[in-house]
Amino acid sequence: MHRSAISPTRPLPLFLATLSENPPLRIPIPPASPLHARWHPPLCASASFGCRDDGRSLASAAAAAGLLRRSALSGFATAGYGGCCLSDETVRGVAAKDVDVATLGNLCVDIVLNVPALPPPSKEERKAYMEELSASPPDKRYWEAGGNCNTAIAVARLGLNCTAIGHVGNEIYGKFLMDVLHDEGIRMVGMIEDANVDNSSSSYETLLCWVLVDPLQRHGFCSLADFRNEPALSWMNKLSAEVKLAITRSKILFCNGYGFDELSPNLITSALDYSVEVGTSIFFDPGPRGKSLSKGTPEEQRALRKFLQMSDVLLLTSDEAESLTGIKNPILAGQELLKQGALMKWVVIKMGARGSIIITGSSISCAPAFKVDVVDTVGCGDSFVAAIAYGFIHNIPLVNTLALANAVGAATAMGCGAGRNVAKLDQAIELMKASNLNEDDKFWNLILGEKLDSCEISILSGMVINGKSSAQVNRVPLRTVVSELLPELEPAQLKSSVTL
Repeated sequence: MHRSAISPTRPLPLFLATLSENPPLRIPIPPASPLHARWHPPLCASASFGCRDDGRSLASAAAAAGLLRRSALSGFATAGYGGCCLSDETVRGVAAKDVDVATLGNLCVDIVLNVPALPPPSKEERKAYMEELSASPPDKRYWEAGGNCNTAIAVARLGLNCTAIGHVGNEIYGKFLMDVLHDEGIRMVGMIEDANVDNSSSSYETLLCWVLVDPLQRHGFCSLADFRNEPALSWMNKLSAEVKLAITRSKILFCNGYGFDELSPNLITSALDYSVEVGTSIFFDPGPRGKSLSKGTPEEQRALRKFLQMSDVLLLTSDEAESLTGIKNPILAGQELLKQGALMKWVVIKMGARGSIIITGSSISCAPAFKVDVVDTVGCGDSFVAAIAYGFIHNIPLVNTLALANAVGAATAMGCGAGRNVAKLDQAIELMKASNLNEDDKFWNLILGEKLDSCEISILSGMVINGKSSAQVNRVPLRTVVSELLPELEPAQLKSSVTL
């Protein structure tokens, strides 16, 4: 929910320090314990996952088909869809994985405002600033869906089935979020099990995040929840039966570091444990919260270690990878994180205008970013995640997956804000067809020139190349990638156009 981001060409204000300004963190990962089977896409020669699964799939039963169909239209999310009496055995045994991605928590309303100056650095002054902003509801034209709503919307616009697991309040902001998710074809599963709970307290209100933009187009993200001593929704202490069913039915559960601002570490790790038990793959993006979690409470530190150990896909920036490992080269840092993760299949490194990388146990795949006129970087990383999930689920070659993710992120940067402004699939396809890559051979030669473990290296290229450009690096023409992706994306285009 509480993000720290800014235009790439502007320095961050003091109260939004980047991870690269902090000393490296080295987090020991304990050995893995025996684990149940995990859902994973079918493997093919074009992608190496290094899976540790036994291939056992969950049973499917027709009786499960209607269990999650109650939506926002039949009751508010805060009612928790109560009255569902499902045992854990029932949840695990009958649900088919017919949901592609479920997001956990971090549902909020962004209030996007132009301000003469970003909030002051001192905590007391910032709190007074936030209280003044929150004194009266801002005009609705400044509202936008935020947090994990960005990822959920991007997932849906790629033609995937998505469920948002979280909490929204019974007030105007909650109604707004429910309407947005419904319009995008996203299911909502509330986290309150007791339908009779008194949710009039401020503790049950929809979370707000103020997105403040100064005259230099610098962004500051802040909320009154930033000043609480415990997570905003700390009253939640267990996963409801319907939340468990939603996790069971999902191929991927996406979690990010901002979820810890909202949910307790114990509740988040219970969702992680349950995902492992029912074979749901875990995507984790620690974000800037990764550093504070590593120095946080014992529960936060344990939760972070568990995520780094048990996630299937880890997504982070090159600065965050360096902070977690002490290794500057993003590829070497990714390989170190991959070794530490008992279930890790991919480590995905996001490098903004440079591009992105996927590291697996046997391959390194690289893709330069697309050149675009950047209007707003908010939501780029969230929409990037959605495309990585698309490639993971459909077993698309890794370079192709990166090309799609870079295009979706870049298309989002061409608009203003996130939420309903994240990229549509057609926009990403047009960018890929334009073939305008930000190729920087000097940069890629630098990070690929270091001693790397023996593995296959592929890099996306705007040039048409026959064969390998060197003994180690395979340059993959963007034209080839686009010709392979377009047939794959046709069903998604059709579904997305019908939904929108």
